[in-house]
Amino acid sequence: MATFREWFTLCSLPGIPPQAPLGLEPDEDRVLVTDGGRTVTLYKVSDQKPLGCWSVKQGQTISCPAVWNSETEEFILVHDDKVLQIWKEDDTDLDKVFKATLSSDVYRIHSLPHTEPLVLFKGGAVKNLDALLADPKQEVENVISDEVIRWSNALIGVEKSVLLFITEQDGNYFIYVQHCNPYTLQKFKFEQGVGTSPLSFAAYLKNKVITLFCLYSNGCVYKILVPLQESKTAETQILPKSILLRLNVGGNILKGTSIVILDKDHIAVTGCLDSSESNVKDCFSIWNIKFQTLEASKDLPQGTTGQCWSYNDKLYIIHGRELEVILYKCETSSLAAAVGKSKDTYISEMKSMPVDWSRLQEDGMNYAEPDKPAKDESKRPLRSRKNAQEGTLTVEQLLNIIKGASQNTVEEKLLAFLSSTPTIFQASIGYIVSGLVNRCKAESSFYPRICLVQLIQTQGLSYSMCPELMAIAVEKTDIHLLQLCLQQFPDIPEEVICTCLKIFLSIGDDHLETMNMNSDFVPDHVHTVEHNKMDELSKIVQNGCTFELIEEDSCDTQTIQKSQEIELSEICPVGPHKATLLNTIICSAYSETFILPHLKDLSAKEVILFLQYLQYVYVQCSKESSTHFPGIFHLTIQQIMDWLCLLLDAHFTVVVMLPEARGLLSKLHKFVRAQVHFYSELNKIEGSLKHLQRINHPEDKGLYSIEVIKLT
Repeated sequence: MATFREWFTLCSLPGIPPQAPLGLEPDEDRVLVTDGGRTVTLYKVSDQKPLGCWSVKQGQTISCPAVWNSETEEFILVHDDKVLQIWKEDDTDLDKVFKATLSSDVYRIHSLPHTEPLVLFKGGAVKNLDALLADPKQEVENVISDEVIRWSNALIGVEKSVLLFITEQDGNYFIYVQHCNPYTLQKFKFEQGVGTSPLSFAAYLKNKVITLFCLYSNGCVYKILVPLQESKTAETQILPKSILLRLNVGGNILKGTSIVILDKDHIAVTGCLDSSESNVKDCFSIWNIKFQTLEASKDLPQGTTGQCWSYNDKLYIIHGRELEVILYKCETSSLAAAVGKSKDTYISEMKSMPVDWSRLQEDGMNYAEPDKPAKDESKRPLRSRKNAQEGTLTVEQLLNIIKGASQNTVEEKLLAFLSSTPTIFQASIGYIVSGLVNRCKAESSFYPRICLVQLIQTQGLSYSMCPELMAIAVEKTDIHLLQLCLQQFPDIPEEVICTCLKIFLSIGDDHLETMNMNSDFVPDHVHTVEHNKMDELSKIVQNGCTFELIEEDSCDTQTIQKSQEIELSEICPVGPHKATLLNTIICSAYSETFILPHLKDLSAKEVILFLQYLQYVYVQCSKESSTHFPGIFHLTIQQIMDWLCLLLDAHFTVVVMLPEARGLLSKLHKFVRAQVHFYSELNKIEGSLKHLQRINHPEDKGLYSIEVIKLT
């Protein structure tokens, strides 16, 4: 799984309109930015400030991105195609640094750790920088004739490094691999595409094989394996390509302009959606190439040049007039990580209907092709033919009704289908819900809420089977449907959980009372506290006895205030229905890493209200006779403390600055100290019990004896 952790602006781009950077060279916490004109700037990423800036003379133009030579701690650039300059960080004037004019035009300089930089000329020749500086005027041969270099990259392997560059000639693309030690060159040819052309490339070297990713104009990412062993034949080998990923977002093809490899299972793509809408938006996304899924995406409303760079869990992209840095995290890609995001203690509460794969075809439906016409009558399963004879609808017939019938007809037929079919298989439920959701998206007036509720209550659904169902419920602000989904689905993404939390916190208690909700989950103690809070405030508890206040002045003022403060902390800050919804959120399955960025979307008012409620349920759960919440969800101290920590981590600065949060923070601080003290005492008891176990048991004293053990 991949997620965005933080997003901030590193610098603004010069020029009107802004000039796209010629290149970017990251190095640990620093990045070297070469603009498309005359300037090279070194930035410190963590401080978001420049460390140095250098410019060539007026009339000169930088033609090659500057690079950093880690071995000599020097910067290198080329301006006006042939003039090479080398300088150190403490140099201030490029006129006074080392300069050499080469005999041929330079395409790019590549620098790798612990190796000498390599200079790639536009004619395809590759020279070591040291050998080139020994004789700058040496002749450079032309490896390619009429071909034009489109992309290049230096790759470092276990045994050696290679320089890879791609050329184009009349729509044909070629791959060149330059080995550095010894200097040998390999040439390959792309498999010819039909009506498409590559837009961007990325590659990595592993186990003596180069894996090349190519992003084509049809929105597909292809993989090409480039062997490093030299072929015995003189002919140029044609390398086949295999489709790796089809970039599709909401039915629209993503036409990418750049692709970056993040790890062995994830890539980042910058591009725009090819849709029929006039306002086409640029976007940035992270894809899982192992499961071919979209894992994270952000819109770029101010536009982008399509450039993207990656280094050390940081992504650098152009957004409007700014160079922005995205901190991201990619976890190990596995099916368990994709759907099993909750803790084991939380998963044990979730229920789902198992799939009987051997009986998935018993409903008379071809699940691989749901739009295919019904099978021939003679080939239908016996149960399906019997249902048809008795007038009961099959799944494919029901889907046809959902596509075109009125809402009343759909609800009538579907409810009859649910009542007449004792066992509905999971795949059938998934296709029915998908049909209803697609109709809801196409027609805003169509919303068979009762049918959707009944289908969810069959416990045969999950979020991954119908990901757009909750989006429809959010759009309609259907609180009951969202509540059911949160209770039934074990695989809801963290972003959707936070969206539901925001809706639950923002909606009024009066409005919730008019809604249909599961009363089994309404906590009884909320009613008790709300009805009796005035009576409770008129009492004082002293030495275990309760005294009613007859006269206001008859008691010490401090005692009254202290009692009122204690009792106020036991008043629920929300109504019983909202408490039900918040309990459902607290018990939802989530991953701390992925939910934390989305919690930052909550407003300060919503954060304070949720913190107050968490404080309240903490007090209730901490009592000697702890409050139990009816239903399958039982809040635990661990769940409450986890959510408290998440909220404070996401909104620490906001909470500290709000005056109304000071008293709340003080109480939460007392809770933490109480927890530490409690576990400290438990550790002491545990140590004492272990000590008792080590003591030799005394001999039998007879039929009856009293023994006193003193713990010190």
